[in-house]
Amino acid sequence: MNPSSSRREFLANVSRATVLATVGTGLVTELGIAPAIASEASNTLEFGSLEPLVRLMQDTPADKLLPKLAAKLSSGTDLRQLTAAAALANARTFGGEDYIGFHTMMALSPAWHMSGELPSEQQALPVFKVLYRNTNRIQEFGGRAKEVLHPVEPVALKKGLSGADAIRNAVHKKNTAYAEGALATLVQRSPDEAFNSLLHTVQDKSEVHRVVMPYRAWDLLDLVGTEHAHTMLRQSVRYCVRAESWRKPAWDEPQNLLVKLLDEYKLLSRPIGKREADDKWVDQLSQTIFKSSAAQAAESVAAALADGFAPEAIGEAISLAANQLVLRDHGRRPREEVTGKPIGSVHGDSIGVHACDSANAWRNMSRVTNARNRVACLILGAHQVAHDRVDRGGDFLNWEALPVKWHSNKVNSKDAKVLLREAEEAIRGNLQAHAAAIVHQYGELGHSARPMFDLMLRYAISEDGALHAEKYYRTTSDEFATTRPAYRWRQLIALARVTASEYGRPAAGVAEARELLKLPTA
Repeated sequence: MNPSSSRREFLANVSRATVLATVGTGLVTELGIAPAIASEASNTLEFGSLEPLVRLMQDTPADKLLPKLAAKLSSGTDLRQLTAAAALANARTFGGEDYIGFHTMMALSPAWHMSGELPSEQQALPVFKVLYRNTNRIQEFGGRAKEVLHPVEPVALKKGLSGADAIRNAVHKKNTAYAEGALATLVQRSPDEAFNSLLHTVQDKSEVHRVVMPYRAWDLLDLVGTEHAHTMLRQSVRYCVRAESWRKPAWDEPQNLLVKLLDEYKLLSRPIGKREADDKWVDQLSQTIFKSSAAQAAESVAAALADGFAPEAIGEAISLAANQLVLRDHGRRPREEVTGKPIGSVHGDSIGVHACDSANAWRNMSRVTNARNRVACLILGAHQVAHDRVDRGGDFLNWEALPVKWHSNKVNSKDAKVLLREAEEAIRGNLQAHAAAIVHQYGELGHSARPMFDLMLRYAISEDGALHAEKYYRTTSDEFATTRPAYRWRQLIALARVTASEYGRPAAGVAEARELLKLPTA
């Protein structure tokens, strides 16, 4: 190599780095020199045709993002592309290692689904809300200069070692490079194989972020494409590696119990059952899961699987058990009060919201995985609900579920429009129990669920929700659609309660988005 040429290249790189550090990523983008700098980086993860949009999400100052997104929409870019680019920008920046960052990734697919429930002129609103949050956090984090994810080469797997064990062993040793390389090897074979293998590591610990992250990442593949499966799934690898620093002896209990139950009930040698369950059976299993210890709840599901009951019915019971944690919660105690989450509130990272999001993730992952993981996800889903009831505190077994009789007696109207108006008044008054009672009455009268969901959707978009508004709305709407009529309204009652809890803290970017989209003030 020519020494003078090498020196010139070094000084040029220093100059470019100085420009970037001096003026910041936002101004560099506006000057049109960021792509040149990025293209010269030797260790940059690239996303093909989506790369310009990904860079837009990373490099644009948050206060200038929404006008650019509106212009992209006007010029023919659709919401699917914008959401996909945001997901990849998020993954490349945070890699599953930043709390607000990975919560934002997990809100992207729900926001996309929410857009499909809105009139065409409003469909960009929930997506713009989350894209604003995404870019704002990327800028706070340091933008492209602080990217976590870089290219990874596949590695040779040790002969006789399964892909699942290769990832799990590497994670336990905190060997991120090998774990990501093993995942890359499996993705080359099949994204499905990679996902199923990754879940063995996820299943080491029933914890909400560890559980929901891979499900939401997998769900986003419909938008970003399976060619980006490694990028999306490796976020879970990195989260699990970091979690090893928090490992305690009790962490082995769920995995040990799972192995025991799979063997004891011979679940790996049985075909998946198709036995239908009636309403009474689902309710009884739900109560068993809710009232039992974590180990007992897990075994009750293993026994139901061994008896041949269909996974869908078992999943309903798990979801309904988690729903009870929202309906019974007395809310945050004085020592748990923080900004945006006052005493008595149940939105954000409350016991019930976390439990419902986890149960929904376990249930959905069981639908798309192999036979082993299908039963494992259901067993661990039940384990987590019961564990959350005990571990996170509260006298849930003695607390009465909403709506309580006192509140129900105050709801007298039978007219759908009147009840919708009263529900909105209760939400805007932060009257959680009253909102729950109104929705219960509305459902008991057989009124259409759609207008009530439309009301909840409006506030899931307008309010901040402490990072959980979009996810929890999607969880409840998904569970409502897949739960039998006898019990599905419990999901909407819980959503009304959480909506009333979160009201009064408008989300950043929504007012500007409404103005850009020429929508009336909410």
